[in-house]
Amino acid sequence: MARAAGPDGVPAEQEGPPAPPERARPRTVVVVGGGMAGLVAARTLLTRGLRVTVLERADRFGGTVDSRVLGGFRLDSGAESFSTRSATVPALAVELGLGDRIVVPDAAGAWVQLPGSDLRAAAQPLPNSGVLGIPADPSEPTISAILGRAGSVRAALDEVLPVGPLATRPGVSLGELVRTRMGEDVLTRLVAPVAGGVFSADPDDLDVDSVAPGLRATMGRLGSLGAAAGALRRAAPAGAAVGGLVGGIAQLRDALVQQLREDGADLRSNEHVSGIARSGAGWIVTTEHSALTRRLPADAVLVATEGRGAVDLLAPSLPALAQERPDPVPGVALVTLIVDVPELDARPRGTGVLVARGVEGVAAKALTHATAKWAWLRDQAGPGSHVLRLSFGRVGDEPTAVGLGTPDDALYRHALADASTLLGVPIGEADVVDWDVVRWAGALPHASVGHRERVTRIRALVAEQSASLAVTGGWLAGTGLVAVIDDARTRADALADALAESGRTPAV
Repeated sequence: MARAAGPDGVPAEQEGPPAPPERARPRTVVVVGGGMAGLVAARTLLTRGLRVTVLERADRFGGTVDSRVLGGFRLDSGAESFSTRSATVPALAVELGLGDRIVVPDAAGAWVQLPGSDLRAAAQPLPNSGVLGIPADPSEPTISAILGRAGSVRAALDEVLPVGPLATRPGVSLGELVRTRMGEDVLTRLVAPVAGGVFSADPDDLDVDSVAPGLRATMGRLGSLGAAAGALRRAAPAGAAVGGLVGGIAQLRDALVQQLREDGADLRSNEHVSGIARSGAGWIVTTEHSALTRRLPADAVLVATEGRGAVDLLAPSLPALAQERPDPVPGVALVTLIVDVPELDARPRGTGVLVARGVEGVAAKALTHATAKWAWLRDQAGPGSHVLRLSFGRVGDEPTAVGLGTPDDALYRHALADASTLLGVPIGEADVVDWDVVRWAGALPHASVGHRERVTRIRALVAEQSASLAVTGGWLAGTGLVAVIDDARTRADALADALAESGRTPAV
């Protein structure tokens, strides 16, 4: 029987195997910025089957999450705790194999240093029954001791004052809310020190709906700010409000970087991104590295830099975004002292001190007694040895104030003097085993009044440009690891969804 011939006359059985169908290459995403937002976004994108390149301008990854060795200890040089009001960070730690290192701080709690002629008497334990320093019950003895009689009487009016439009009116700051409901003393002596320590911001500049979601709605429902603060506190998971890791928070960064590399991500440091532009259905990311200009093609781009840099990169493609360029954000200088002072074994100010504005002779805005706060570090240090961390730099300070621009040696002298005052224990240069200064310029974005509306506008502008473009980072998400991680995952998932729905098969 004759064999059928192919179109070229060759018998069919002698033809080669059929050519395999053309396979699409994996779609690529360039992540601009290798801080925690960029690293978490890259991890999410990898799990969605995308090829990921992370470009970081600095010589390391992690942003404000970092560590260094000082006096024989490995210490966090940026963030050293995370909020436990959400399972976000503990869950990530578990995923990265760090779950057994999660710890909570010492139960002693922090203090607040208030102005006064007798600074020892003006130092008081900080109550923890409310949120952001807002007391659930202003009549509590510990709170009355901070507010004084007149302040306590004024704060108690919160229980009887009508809520009015304050619960629903847009554009309300944390400062306006507290001042109106509880008075100036609660604001300046409780809320402002906490806001300064957590957000490096003035309460009058903080959008209350961003820093305390649900507080105003709960106030409207329950009829008072104190009741709302107590309700939010009770609704939080049991236990300490913050947590940490044995060995330091920077291990999250280290584990993320290691896993990303093992899973095939291309992580590039010292890579300055100078441009992001559309190219057909995709993007071209231009970088400068060692005097070389490179152009990376990508199917999608996720920008995870700080706010001003993000706007500068995207404004050529999105001119309307230029008017949303954020103002400069606060910077902070951190001075770490390792001292040999056995008197500090008694932990005279609990886990540390938040400093109210106007305390004469004290330049620091906060002091963390790290060996009192974390048992694992106390065990490493041993009796008599202590790690103290003082932060300098407030929003609204005069240019001449002690802060980011102050020379290291001057900061060191201020730190010694302030630590002695705040802890009530003399600490001299002879007691210092080691010390250093770490500066974080522009690394503390906060949610100013109108923040949510501003974020909505920015998201809309980006979405109008392309579903293959996303923006994340603390300048949009808010302060703290929880906000940054949650938003990075959300934006990365949305970007992966958009690529999957597009059904594009880029040419090889």
